[in-house]
Amino acid sequence: MMKKVVVAGLAVLLLVVLGAAGFVLGVMPRSRPASTRKVEATPEKVARGRYLAENVFVCFHCHSQSDMSLFGTPSKPGTLGGGGQCLSPEMGFPGTMCMSNITPDAETGLGQWSDGEIIRAIREGVSRDGRALMPIMPYRLYREMSDEDAEALVAYLRSIPAIRNPLAKTRLDFPMNVLIRFSPEPLETAVTAPARSDTVAYGRYLTTVGGCVDCHTPTDEKREPLPGKHFAGGQVFGLENDALVRSSNLTPHETGIGGLSRGTFIALFKRHALPEARRQVAPERNTVMAWLAYAGMTEEDLGAIYDYLKTLPPVDNDVLPWSTPPVVAPATP
Repeated sequence: MMKKVVVAGLAVLLLVVLGAAGFVLGVMPRSRPASTRKVEATPEKVARGRYLAENVFVCFHCHSQSDMSLFGTPSKPGTLGGGGQCLSPEMGFPGTMCMSNITPDAETGLGQWSDGEIIRAIREGVSRDGRALMPIMPYRLYREMSDEDAEALVAYLRSIPAIRNPLAKTRLDFPMNVLIRFSPEPLETAVTAPARSDTVAYGRYLTTVGGCVDCHTPTDEKREPLPGKHFAGGQVFGLENDALVRSSNLTPHETGIGGLSRGTFIALFKRHALPEARRQVAPERNTVMAWLAYAGMTEEDLGAIYDYLKTLPPVDNDVLPWSTPPVVAPATP
């Protein structure tokens, strides 16, 4: 009798475990239906979208093929928006994922997506077919992107040349393939940008939707921001030949931008708009900072970013930008 009870109990437990596993594996991300609104592609809206995509959001830094031989790794000609940069387990990524084609190609890009589906993917992290997008696409920051700017971005993406570029489907390892489904969050309310006259608030808006905080705030092994290090720099990025580059301290401490005037801060960006800035560089002395793209920002917007950064708590963090691993001498026989 006892044996039957134990067997029955184990059977029930197995059913519960299998049921829970089935629920978790079958759960879809939280989402809402995509808006049916059609974006009117006026010249002004397309121009605004181009500025945002190329100089603020720097979409093509990920969604194009990069020329790693040039400082700032700009897009290779003819690849704008075509995607194709891929992450793999060999790079420490939990699976395989290629940056998507965001050109209007009907077969391999966004050509068959509605405007609402594109905006939902950008700001809420849900693909056209209801899948959760990997948060490496910073949709949790893009939630603060205004409705107006999101529509301008769509209008511009519709205007760029279509590129046919079939890409491998994303395949994530367990448990990431499950955890990712809990990341998206529906955006139920309208979003407006702060008035540009309020330079501190608008500067915060630009640093958020521009992704500055992601690179310039160091994180722990779980990719969680380190307490007290907001915008303090030191986040490590790998380059070729095992070299490392670290993000700068953007707080108003003397080890950050504390000694920079507003004009000098703006000039640091604008110098990369000069022809000589597009230069060859050794891979191990390159940077993940898209200087050539950010150089196209207006002085007004760069000044607003400076005004916001100056309001941050100063953090003492003297960052060494580049480093290479020490050369280890071969063992003596």
